[in-house]
Amino acid sequence: MIIKRSLKSGIEAKLLSGKAIVIFGARQVGKTTLLHDLLDGRNDCLWLTGDDAATTALFEDVTASKFNSIVAHNRILVIDEAQRIQNIGLKLKIIHDALKSRFQIIATGSSSFDLANEINEPLTGRKWTYKMFPLSFTEMVNHTNLIEEQKNLENRLLYGYYPDVVNNPGEEKILLRELANDNLYKDIFKWENVKKPLVFEKLVKALAMQIGSQVSINELSNLCNADNKTIERYIRLLEQSFVLFRLGSFSTNLRNEIKSSEKYYFYDVGIRNAVIGAFEPVAIRQDIGHLFENFIIAELAKKLMPSSVGSFGYFWRTTQQQEIDFVTTSGKNITAYEIKWNPNVKVHLPKTFLEKYNPVVKVINRENFSEVLTQ
Repeated sequence: MIIKRSLKSGIEAKLLSGKAIVIFGARQVGKTTLLHDLLDGRNDCLWLTGDDAATTALFEDVTASKFNSIVAHNRILVIDEAQRIQNIGLKLKIIHDALKSRFQIIATGSSSFDLANEINEPLTGRKWTYKMFPLSFTEMVNHTNLIEEQKNLENRLLYGYYPDVVNNPGEEKILLRELANDNLYKDIFKWENVKKPLVFEKLVKALAMQIGSQVSINELSNLCNADNKTIERYIRLLEQSFVLFRLGSFSTNLRNEIKSSEKYYFYDVGIRNAVIGAFEPVAIRQDIGHLFENFIIAELAKKLMPSSVGSFGYFWRTTQQQEIDFVTTSGKNITAYEIKWNPNVKVHLPKTFLEKYNPVVKVINRENFSEVLTQ
């Protein structure tokens, strides 16, 4: 079952525009399915995949005349799993510069910590870049309807939004465990030469247990029995491979604001639950507040991150433990989000924040969450 992705129209508008199209995203978020949905029916597409030894051999010696011959009459060249090809950025630059008027290059990469580092500099000014995430609440509302997706909230909090998981009810736990292993361990171990896999696995579980909390690198180092540099490197790999993302602290130099702290959230709560083996029903979970917070902030990330310059959002906290879950800025306008699973909890935002920033305030709970996510 193909679920229409919000990226489709934007990519479609850029086809044959004279720049390469690069799509980053974790494994199994639907990059290949999106391109098939976009391009199937055309008879002018050549598909190559970096998983194929014959494709990697083609790219060992790249020349414009060679690829002009390979592409032949086709107008679109798709290179799926492009991160598997050594020095792919420089090779795409050679092809693009010589043949951009001949055909469109589309490259996908599931391990952006490899592909992005190689592509950004060689293709500066020569590419359109898109980030693809697991399915979003809004995409599912468009696929089914609002009422159906509201009813599915507790299911989504347990199993998340990976396309395979959504499309195969009853098999969620098996699929998520496989996805967690593929995303968190196999690819990163293989491509980034992780020398301490046990430390890495401990770190991922520790971060999964600390969603919604400030993260201390020193504490993580002690917990995982590793030095700070190793912990920081492994966290960076998890970010670059679209497993998790960070929120920095919001501050404009009020004396008691915390200025350099971070929280981490998983792009998909199903992956988070799989990491720690936590699939208990929502009604008996002790972590439902943090889980719901991760779900909402991840949905806001999917919505805001593609169009943001710099950070898409922050959290706010003072040394007196006053806190706001999520803060966004747009020019001089500031929006503060408080996220509570229980709609009956009274929310009182810190007076310090309200007086200093005069924000728009949005309180999100399980009864009104859809209003914010579909705005």
